[in-house]
Amino acid sequence: MLRVLLLGVLAPAGLGIPTPAEPQPRGSQCVEHDCFALFRGPATFPAATQVCERLQGHLMTVRSSVAADVISLLLNSAGPRLWIGLQLPAGCRDPGHLGSLRGFQWVTGDNRTSYSRWARLDLHRAPLCGPLCVTVSAAGAPAPGEPAWEEQQCDAEADGFLCEFPFLTSCRPLAVQLGAPAAASVSITYSTPFGARGADFQALPVGSTAAVAPLGLELVCSEPPGAAEARWGREAPGAWPCGVENGGCERACNGSSGVPRCLCPADAALQADGRSCAAAAGQSCDDLCEHLCFPDPSAPGAYSCMCETGYQLAADQHRCEDVDDCLLVPSPCPQRCVNTQGGFECHCHPGYELVDGECVEAVDPCFAADCEYQCQAVDQTNYSCVCAEGFVPRPQEPNRCQMFCNQTSCPADCDPNTPAECKCPDGYILDEGSMCEDIDECYNDYCRGGQCRNLPGSYECVCGPDSVLAGQVSKDCSPNKVNGDDTRGEDGGSGEIPVSPTPSSTSGPPAAGQVHSGVLMGISIASLSLVVALLALLCHLRKKQGTARVKTEYKPAAPAKEAVLRQVRTERTPQTL
Repeated sequence: MLRVLLLGVLAPAGLGIPTPAEPQPRGSQCVEHDCFALFRGPATFPAATQVCERLQGHLMTVRSSVAADVISLLLNSAGPRLWIGLQLPAGCRDPGHLGSLRGFQWVTGDNRTSYSRWARLDLHRAPLCGPLCVTVSAAGAPAPGEPAWEEQQCDAEADGFLCEFPFLTSCRPLAVQLGAPAAASVSITYSTPFGARGADFQALPVGSTAAVAPLGLELVCSEPPGAAEARWGREAPGAWPCGVENGGCERACNGSSGVPRCLCPADAALQADGRSCAAAAGQSCDDLCEHLCFPDPSAPGAYSCMCETGYQLAADQHRCEDVDDCLLVPSPCPQRCVNTQGGFECHCHPGYELVDGECVEAVDPCFAADCEYQCQAVDQTNYSCVCAEGFVPRPQEPNRCQMFCNQTSCPADCDPNTPAECKCPDGYILDEGSMCEDIDECYNDYCRGGQCRNLPGSYECVCGPDSVLAGQVSKDCSPNKVNGDDTRGEDGGSGEIPVSPTPSSTSGPPAAGQVHSGVLMGISIASLSLVVALLALLCHLRKKQGTARVKTEYKPAAPAKEAVLRQVRTERTPQTL
């Protein structure tokens, strides 16, 4: 059954390794720590198993959708049926009670998987009886791009097989940094231990080689003792061209003289391979590593570098690179992660706040606000109280509102249920039509010794030259007020305490006499008229009563304003006969 596997027609044109005894893969893919290769040609399951094992691998296990995607990339067509490493031991089994693998096992001896793709899954069919083996094919798949599994007799011939080659460490593709003309002419061909060749690999297992043309450079992926990962090198000592993998130098590569050579720090010595550096005798290795350096007591001059938390060693095993913590799965943050040098920061979406490492819905700051009219959120923790049109917050109680008018007249605040109950700001009087009219305090000449200017709800005095406050703006410019003494009175102007006169005897009350009846009637009529007039005045004042409300920056009126208010009200009150 292996006759075709030994023929050269299995190797791709121009890509086969010159070893005719082994078949050559027709395609390969490397993912993380596994490489997968496709071999074409008729073969039974046992024959395919032997070929994979001779190449230090085994038939492919398809435990996840990632491995299934690799198969789709390798097939590129719907034709061939390929063996994979899944088989059913001898004996009969009920396919309905044996899990997603239906009693089959991987060639590695286990049945662990998170993926299965059977072409036919009839749980009511007769029990499966082994031995049986499994092929994968894109033909007849339930969905395009998803090759399906189908059980076959193990001694039947499939169109080929898939091998899997696990490895612990790997080399990345060569880093080439050359000038534009030179870089365009450089080509790299990689060869793997299992026979795959090409220029497009994401990872190369230990033992792979790289041929760099036209430089004539041959490099091998190897794992140096004590190294965290494999690296490219060669047996010949010294540096190679600095534009390819830094010339293989552990530290710096210098090619200015035309001959590339490796350089080490002043306190380190170049080793026999001409590429690595080691601390000189009696010297510390701290300057050799970017973060932390640990000498190896078992090997004089040897050391290893380590990085601080949040960093990882670079490819040169000396520098430290930041680890993007936000790419970790699962993410270290509940919602938004921002990577920083050596760390990360967690943030939350709008409307959430970070509390003890969790994003919780932010509490509306207006939830417990005591605003008389309306609350407006400023940010996630602060708020401000707003008032209706015609009102402003009180200066001392910003959660309360007061009426405000900055014009000569404003609409009154009337109770909609009782239209007669209306209120006006301080310094205004209720007029007809539910309007608040400004009181003109200058009408009664409050600014003695100065010029009065009426303001909405208030007034101010510009003091004249005869006033002690000449040129200033005040509420009182009286020229008679000097040093706090009021000299406007005509008696007692000296300020001395008047002396009480000597008490004198007073005559007793006059003797009561008879009062004329006409006088009594007049007194009664006058008293009754006075009572009626007072009642009418009280009703009128109650109807036009206003409640004072002041804006934050509003200036209060002078103490004499109440007298003006009473006078205006008296002038507007109809006389009662």
